[in-house]
Amino acid sequence: MAIQSIRLFGDPVLTTAAAPVVDFDKELRKLVKDLTDTMMDAPGAGLAAPQIGVGLRVFTYYVDEQLGHLINPDLDLSADIDEEGEEGCLSFPGLSFPTPRAIRAVAKGFDMYGEPVTLEGTDLMARCFQHETDHLDGILFIDRMDPKQRKLAMKAVREAEWSGLSVPAVKFSPHITGGRAL
Repeated sequence: MAIQSIRLFGDPVLTTAAAPVVDFDKELRKLVKDLTDTMMDAPGAGLAAPQIGVGLRVFTYYVDEQLGHLINPDLDLSADIDEEGEEGCLSFPGLSFPTPRAIRAVAKGFDMYGEPVTLEGTDLMARCFQHETDHLDGILFIDRMDPKQRKLAMKAVREAEWSGLSVPAVKFSPHITGGRAL
C-alpha cells in the first residue's frame, strides 16, 4: 500500500490541466494503485492524479460499493436539469458546498491496461465523474458555484484550519457524500 499526500487548495497542480496518458505500463498501474489506496484511506468517493501531485488524466472512484478507475476520460452529460447538491473534496478537507452538476453522466476512457471503458452514472456517481474529470481539467468544484456561493466558500476556505490563514471562523457543516468526500 502506498498512501500519498493529498494536495490542498492553493497548490498550483490543482488548477493545471493534466496531460493525457500515453503509456499504459507498470508505472501507470502503480499510479492507479496509489490513487486507490490514498482514496480509500482518506476516505473519499473519488481522487484524481493531480490531487497527489501527478499531472496525468487518471482518477479513481468508490461510489455505492463500486470501486474503479478511469484514464483519459471524456464525459457526455445529460441534458437533464442540473442538480445542486452538497459536494466536498479531499483537497478542501472538512468543507462542502452546494454545487450544480448534471444528474446523469456517461464517461468513456480506458482502464489501466489500455482497454476501452464506458461507465454510466446517475446522482452521486455522475457527480463523482464530473468532479474528478474537472480536477483533470484544472477546474475545482468551487469554480462551478454561482458568485455569491463561491464568495461564501472562499471565506470558509480562508477560515479553515488547514489554510494557514487566520480570520474569524464561520460555521459550515462538513458534508461527506455517502460517508466520503469527492
